[in-house]
Amino acid sequence: MRRLLLLVLLLGLSACGSGRGADGDVAPQPLQAQVLDGGVAGTGEVAPWDVNGRVIPVQAHIGEPFTYELVLTHAKDQRFELLPPKELEQFEVLEQTRQRQDGQEGSVTTFRLKMSAFELGELTLPQLVFELTAPGVSQTVSVPGMKVEVLPTLPQNAEEEGAGLFDYRAPIEVPIRSWRLVLILLGVLAAGLLGWALVKWLRRPRPEVVDVKPLAPLDVRTREALDSLRAEGLPSKGRVKDFYFRLSEIVRGYLGERYGFEALECTSSELFASLRKLQTPGLPEDKLMRFVSESDMVKYARADAPPESCEASLVFGYELVEKTYAPPLPPTPSAPTSPLPPDNAPGPRVS
Repeated sequence: MRRLLLLVLLLGLSACGSGRGADGDVAPQPLQAQVLDGGVAGTGEVAPWDVNGRVIPVQAHIGEPFTYELVLTHAKDQRFELLPPKELEQFEVLEQTRQRQDGQEGSVTTFRLKMSAFELGELTLPQLVFELTAPGVSQTVSVPGMKVEVLPTLPQNAEEEGAGLFDYRAPIEVPIRSWRLVLILLGVLAAGLLGWALVKWLRRPRPEVVDVKPLAPLDVRTREALDSLRAEGLPSKGRVKDFYFRLSEIVRGYLGERYGFEALECTSSELFASLRKLQTPGLPEDKLMRFVSESDMVKYARADAPPESCEASLVFGYELVEKTYAPPLPPTPSAPTSPLPPDNAPGPRVS
């Protein structure tokens, strides 16, 4: 008899363990996305992409959290942003995460929404809307919601055991403590504070109107920054490390604004990898590599540099501007006006 009870217990534990693992092994299902509008169309075309989704677990008790996971497989130059859901009705979003992984063939972006439901039965999750941006194209796409089954928290025999829900009752009188006097005093205090704030605001010093000068061309601003750095004479004061930090920031800021990428946040290898992908006529790549290597040695390896090397690096900054800067062409009356740059376009790096 004891062996039989032990066998039944082991079978029950294995069944519970397999039930728990089944929720985590739910296979993603392909979903059919829909383009809501064409967005801002440019010269580029949207590369094909797909989306798969799953609900973990597929059955959840009312009020308890579950995870809605969407996996988008797309090209590297595409980016997806989830717009906040507007009409949730029976659901509530508790937490939202976004994770992107870039591979050799493409990228995978995973969105996970931790949600809870407040109605029983098989429910359809709300439709999710994404902003898709790619070179020259911006689109709004929607992904239909999946199914989730919401179970009650009470067992089926709850009413038989006396644990069912209570029925409606007639209204009863409940004494409530009055806070009227406290609210009146708080209102008087708020009115006094508002009057004091209004007096302070009326007596505030008026800001001076400052004429904002238009931004100078990139080459002018870069040469002015180099002239200012030379005038400070940091190497002669023994501040070689500060000198290379300032000069590296000026050179990287010029390259980033000249070729349109985030050069200030790149490592040295990332900087050259980004430049090799772009059209950079006249760029002295060998000299730039020597400058970056020398500046990294001084900034991070505590190497020393004589004043002659500092002056040569400063001269390289002038030479880089001279060889690579190309003034923008003036617009012609017959040519159509170019569209405004997007909101995420890189701004000026050199002040």
